[in-house]
Amino acid sequence: MSKLNIPPNQRIFKEGELNNAMYIILQGNVEIFFTVNNSQTRLALMKPGDFFGEMALFSSNPRSATARTITNCELAVIESKQQLENFLVKNPKFAAKMVSIMADRLAKTNELLITSMEKSVAKKIEFSTELGKDLKADLGQE
Repeated sequence: MSKLNIPPNQRIFKEGELNNAMYIILQGNVEIFFTVNNSQTRLALMKPGDFFGEMALFSSNPRSATARTITNCELAVIESKQQLENFLVKNPKFAAKMVSIMADRLAKTNELLITSMEKSVAKKIEFSTELGKDLKADLGQE
């Protein structure tokens, strides 16, 4: 595991990039955000003891968000599953914290997915209802 010192307002990784590192904040603050239509939405403001980018160790998917320093930061960098396993064995309190936080993040993601799916289904029902009305009108059954 290596360490990085990064000044304020510097990008650590960018949405869409491929890399496999996760980070633990030793000092400073990091902002996690994503961009849609040139508008940034903050997902999290991270502080010392927090971690981010862990999904890169478990999948080969591109980054789903951007990480940027807010203040001077010192970060521990974990670049492989093996490094993470070794770190967690040596730091069981952090391991427990990581499991709890990842479970919480998964629950929030599920909540967002369910809400999104409910909206999508509602739109489909609304759309099919409108089509039904149009069809009845076309057939002179209204």
